[in-house]
Amino acid sequence: MNPGQPLGSVIEGSLTGGLEVRLHPDISVEDMRVGKFLVVQGMRSRFFCMLTDVALGAANARIVANPPGWEDTFLREVLAGSGTYGMINLAPMLMFTPETEESYTTNGKSLNPFVPSTTGLASFQPQTSTTIELLPVKTIPSHFSQVYEAKEDDFRKVFGWEDDPHRKNFSIGKPLDMDVPVCIDLNRFVERSNGVFGKSGTGKSFLTRLLLAGVIKKNAAVNLIFDMHSEYGWEAVAEGKNVNTVKGLKQLFPNKVEVYTLDPEATKRRGVRDAQELYLSYEQIEVEDIKLCAREFGFSEAALDNASILCNEFGKTWIPQLFNMTGEDIKIFCDEKPGHPGSINSLQRKLLRLDSLKYMRAVCPQNYIKKIVQSLEAGKNVVIEFGSQSNMLSYMLVTNMITRRIHEHYVRKADKFLQSKNPLDRPTPLMITIEEAHRFLDPAVVQSTIFGTIARELRKYFVTLLVVDQRPSGIDNEVMSQIGTRITALLNDEKDIDAIFTGVSGAGGLRSVLAKLDSKQQALILGHAVPMPVVVRTRPYDSVFYAEIGDQVWEEKSDAEVFAAAELAKADLGF
Repeated sequence: MNPGQPLGSVIEGSLTGGLEVRLHPDISVEDMRVGKFLVVQGMRSRFFCMLTDVALGAANARIVANPPGWEDTFLREVLAGSGTYGMINLAPMLMFTPETEESYTTNGKSLNPFVPSTTGLASFQPQTSTTIELLPVKTIPSHFSQVYEAKEDDFRKVFGWEDDPHRKNFSIGKPLDMDVPVCIDLNRFVERSNGVFGKSGTGKSFLTRLLLAGVIKKNAAVNLIFDMHSEYGWEAVAEGKNVNTVKGLKQLFPNKVEVYTLDPEATKRRGVRDAQELYLSYEQIEVEDIKLCAREFGFSEAALDNASILCNEFGKTWIPQLFNMTGEDIKIFCDEKPGHPGSINSLQRKLLRLDSLKYMRAVCPQNYIKKIVQSLEAGKNVVIEFGSQSNMLSYMLVTNMITRRIHEHYVRKADKFLQSKNPLDRPTPLMITIEEAHRFLDPAVVQSTIFGTIARELRKYFVTLLVVDQRPSGIDNEVMSQIGTRITALLNDEKDIDAIFTGVSGAGGLRSVLAKLDSKQQALILGHAVPMPVVVRTRPYDSVFYAEIGDQVWEEKSDAEVFAAAELAKADLGF
């Protein structure tokens, strides 16, 4: 297919319903793919569009009623293009109108009366280069406007390029049918909370690691990553039949990433270098910390109310005091205070599960959360590994405890900056990565959790979320509407697909695009960090990427070493 050859003509359409395009006779409908990036040249403006549907048409109903036989190739060739034809539906996403000194030509005729016509193939190269301002689509091209393949120059105009000195662009992948980088603007990416979605097995963790590597490389923000399955810190088992591992963030950026572990023994067995221990004490646990874990603990509302009574009475030592109380002590306490003996007994029994957690201590030798804050303030990206402590109770408890305190710290820093207006007081943007996000952002609990607060605040206190989840329908609609950039791999469930497009206008055509993605290495990107929705083949996370990101040469391990490390990791995670 000639790059300058028109593919078809606009025959009808609307601003809300999209454009109907009839393909030219020499263009095969089989070359059209949902998610393809195309351009439409109108009389005055150029429109950047996404292909959302492909269809077949017939000029006469008699052809459909009496089709030619499979062996009648001559009749099929006669009908092709005239009696039968291909149709595509385009969703216009962006447009720009060239200035008077800039001209575009098509089929030898100038679209600008001030520039003489030329001869030859269709061309969309500007006669003079100017800065192009991309605008939201407010109109549509006229009848019979020609549709063309997008060229590399079109992608650069819309998505920029990775080495742009004025922006922190990062290549997230390439279009489905071209070898051109598609970039996201990392400055805009970290301005709001973002999401990586997709059903199990679509490569969400690899895509998340790719994004985090870009943010770290470009210094767009400092990251706090709650690594439930030990996939982001040192190394992770690669997908595929062959047992192999890929580098984690600590190996790629040894001077920019620190790993904290809740299970030092398991971390050491896996060969993680320079990992720091992380312990929490009972005195650090507040009632708000366990409210998010009420379902995991099995707490009732009455138990939480009695926890508040105990906390008001004993302060920070309320859990140690509760553990030391006998049945008689509890009865005496309830006689003096408005507590309920049965609820307090239940609370005591269920909180004893904390004793089985490796990282819990009666007293810690130091404040490890404060140590994490100091690492973040020093510009270090922090990965918190859970190792064998990757059960949902531990993940929600630890994540909630640390996030609440770090958010409080950032609120104080942001208030100080607003008062002083001193650029030196401006906090470095912080992005917090959480997996199984629907557990933290469920409609039943989101109003009272720190994660719902952060998502609703946007970037007010310089803290945002990167949520990773396979069930976006479990996330509160209000929170989903605040997700700035959504990077979505394949989803099958209708509720999950509906959730992805919460708050997105013109989502009808994009739904079909999302449903047609491949199960591996394809994603639909839309939102704040990209000018328009786009489907990409995601960038491979391999040795080539390591070199591009600035890493040193990877020393490959033997198959036996890789297999042993993978088996240890599985054992630690309880697989």
